[in-house]
Amino acid sequence: MEFKRRLPATTEVKAMYPLSEDLAEKKAFNDEEIKRIFMGADDRLLLVIGPCSADREDSVLEYLSRLKNLSERVKEKILIVPRIYTNKPRTTGEGYKGMLHQPDPNQRPDMLRGIIAIRKLHIRAIEKTGFSCADEMLYPENHNYLDDVLSYVAVGARSVEDQQHRLTASGLNIPVGMKNPTSGDINVMMNSIFAAQHPHTFVYTGWEVHTHGNSLAHAILRGSVDKYGKNIPNYHYEDLMLLKEAYEKGGFSNPAVIVDTNHNNSGKQFDEQPRIAKEVLHSARHSEDINKLVKGLMIESYLVDGCQKPDGGEYGKSITDPCLGWEKTERLVLELAELR
Repeated sequence: MEFKRRLPATTEVKAMYPLSEDLAEKKAFNDEEIKRIFMGADDRLLLVIGPCSADREDSVLEYLSRLKNLSERVKEKILIVPRIYTNKPRTTGEGYKGMLHQPDPNQRPDMLRGIIAIRKLHIRAIEKTGFSCADEMLYPENHNYLDDVLSYVAVGARSVEDQQHRLTASGLNIPVGMKNPTSGDINVMMNSIFAAQHPHTFVYTGWEVHTHGNSLAHAILRGSVDKYGKNIPNYHYEDLMLLKEAYEKGGFSNPAVIVDTNHNNSGKQFDEQPRIAKEVLHSARHSEDINKLVKGLMIESYLVDGCQKPDGGEYGKSITDPCLGWEKTERLVLELAELR
């Protein structure tokens, strides 16, 4: 390893780019609304929605501005939490790894600039729209750079077996969604949820820490692949009932699931997301058990349909996985509100 430079501590970055008292109050209000959904005190549908990866501040903030106007139209039925995913896992290690690594996708990685860029983006989201957003906890040791600005965290399919992700999640006071692994084995996901819901003592960022358990840790179903690489969706009625049974056998707090409508559930066919979302709500209407279990949906959406290469240059179009464009997104959200 070539040690390039020592990065500033999280306390230093927070001091340079602080969250104001007013914005902290907005986040606290958002946190409470989301918590009520997971605890069953609010029956609105939670929609974790936004770009596959946050590639540039201007287009992300424009998307959030549109989403804010849309959220006002559906607020009686749907609670929206935007995705600002600033860390992007790569299966082979190749490709764009997110704004943390490359604040400019067409320039070389710069982690210091990246840390500053992602914190400023999350703060500006709250400042300009009132949204405190979701991000993926790809690197547990980096979570403290954003822990005061996030209202939702996801642990990805390739991270869900990792001990440090599980233990770190047990110390957070916001909902943490654990995705099923790419193999589809939901026991792995359930073990991760169990670990996150219970207290632990471990080493974290050079400290011995103790956590009290996170009762809001929950499942995210995102589909899987078999040994031949074939997509296996897991959003159907039968899959949701199997998950309900797994929760009952394990004695978990606040049984809950968010269904990811893209990834292996759609076979990365982004246009399939509306159909999948509606099927999940259809299942919920036909089973009170599923209705109680399904707290929301995760949807990949941006300003323009599809995806492009990082140097493609089309404003508001994903440079990682393909996303629904704005017109289809708006129509889908309004339809989900009617179905709810």
